Amino acid sequence: KYPPKLPEHRKCNNDIKFGSKKITPQMFGLHHKNIQWIKVAESVNELAIENTGLCSVEWEHKKYTLALFNEKIFACAYKCPHAGGILHEGYIDAMGNIVCPLHRYKYSLENGRNVSGEGYYLKTYKAEVREDGVYIAI
Repeated sequence: KYPPKLPEHRKCNNDIKFGSKKITPQMFGLHHKNIQWIKVAESVNELAIENTGLCSVEWEHKKYTLALFNEKIFACAYKCPHAGGILHEGYIDAMGNIVCPLHRYKYSLENGRNVSGEGYYLKTYKAEVREDGVYIAI
């Protein structure tokens, strides 16, 4: 029969351990959380995107960085996780990575991975342009 029934010891119960540390789905952003889509602009043209392809927006006293690269909108944290550099003051490199203005650390706009090798992670948010405006998921 399909799917085959797994023996009890092969089933996943989310209680995975690495040494003495319990590994959870939450550590990898795999947990369920309530996503709220917020409208940050009526259109892309309304955003104050500079020639660097970056701008910042604020919603309920929290700031976010928006990036426009290859006609796609991205959203990430306002500050660099390394030393707090204001990311919209940086730029987007030719590969589509956001570059911090302080120490030139580079992060993927797709997933926040630090591509310049320092080991930091930038918080990213889903972003999309809809008929009625620009939205990010927080």
